[in-house]
Amino acid sequence: MTQRRRRIRTLSAGVVVVRFEADDWRCLLLRAYQYWDSPKGQVEPGETPLQGALREVEEETGITDLEFAFGEDFVETGPYAQGKIARYYLARTATREVVLGVNPELGRPEHQDYRWVNFPTAHTLASPRVRRVLEWAEHRLRQD
Repeated sequence: MTQRRRRIRTLSAGVVVVRFEADDWRCLLLRAYQYWDSPKGQVEPGETPLQGALREVEEETGITDLEFAFGEDFVETGPYAQGKIARYYLARTATREVVLGVNPELGRPEHQDYRWVNFPTAHTLASPRVRRVLEWAEHRLRQD
């Protein structure tokens, strides 16, 4: 009888950060190499996923004025990259300027670029896994 190995799942948490500008929603995407995503990272021991998401946004972008005007519900991705699951919340900000934080382990920023883009542009930049998250966020914004 073969036993299946149980994968330990790692939870990452992040935020689809949005601003209303020029009569439309803009979302923040960060680029690591050729991959675009919302700010997110691994939830640390003792943190709730929401606390981890807030910390990651601040570390990766410098943004601290997040307003969860749409509630604290979330969407999760299916497992990827050796069982990792990413949980995303939706929050708006008034901040436009982004400061790409330096990762102390790398000695440089994790991301090379950022953009505030409308949702159609975000869909063209993002991978299928991230597109699903963006679809959820855009649906939530259009409901309100």
